[in-house]
Amino acid sequence: MTESPALPQARRAMVAAVLLMAIAAWAVVVRQATGDDQMAMSPAVFLGSWTTMMLAMMLPSALPVLLTFDRIQAGRRKQGGSGVPTWVFLVGYLVVWTAFGGVALGVRELLGAVGVSLHGQGAAGVLLVLAGVYQFSPLKHACLGKCRSPLGFVLGSWRDGRPGAVRMGLEHGISCLGCCWALFLVLFPLGLMNLAAMAALTALVFAEKVLPAGPKLARATGSGLVAWGLFTLARAGFV
Repeated sequence: MTESPALPQARRAMVAAVLLMAIAAWAVVVRQATGDDQMAMSPAVFLGSWTTMMLAMMLPSALPVLLTFDRIQAGRRKQGGSGVPTWVFLVGYLVVWTAFGGVALGVRELLGAVGVSLHGQGAAGVLLVLAGVYQFSPLKHACLGKCRSPLGFVLGSWRDGRPGAVRMGLEHGISCLGCCWALFLVLFPLGLMNLAAMAALTALVFAEKVLPAGPKLARATGSGLVAWGLFTLARAGFV
């Protein structure tokens, strides 16, 4: 049985809304990266910038699971059931990345308090190696597998009602965080507002989750990051 025209139209509207959120987040990030704001590294602005940056980078790769959730809910409504709006699922997903911004802020403040800088060659090399090694870890690939199978995730994690949808969004956000958190370490040595690095990471995250060769790409990226990190440490005289 084919869907009624209203359902695909509603789904297109949802996709457009998510893409507009991502575009708006990118616009804010570009404005911050190219502006002359002297408070750019204050705690409050750091938290806002980091959270906005995460939304800009992660929303495009969340579209497959959002579409899957929306399609299932549309089917339930079509059969006379009560469907849950997709934005409820998205709220849970965004909560995870906002919380990640709080963690990033806490780490930044802690390192600043003890006088540790992440901008030196030694720290850069360590972060690059750490990010690269994590690309091979079982946890990385378990989380990546959930992100690469939207239907399997939605059916396997199904919860009824709005609270259930929020919980599903939280669970998927945690899976995405487990998949991608180490890649964002690269932004510290390259610069948190490095637009080229952000664009490259956004494309990489999307490719890992969507392309057939995503897991192989993750391992290839890991090899490159480890090699880059060891080269950086060697140039700094640490190895």
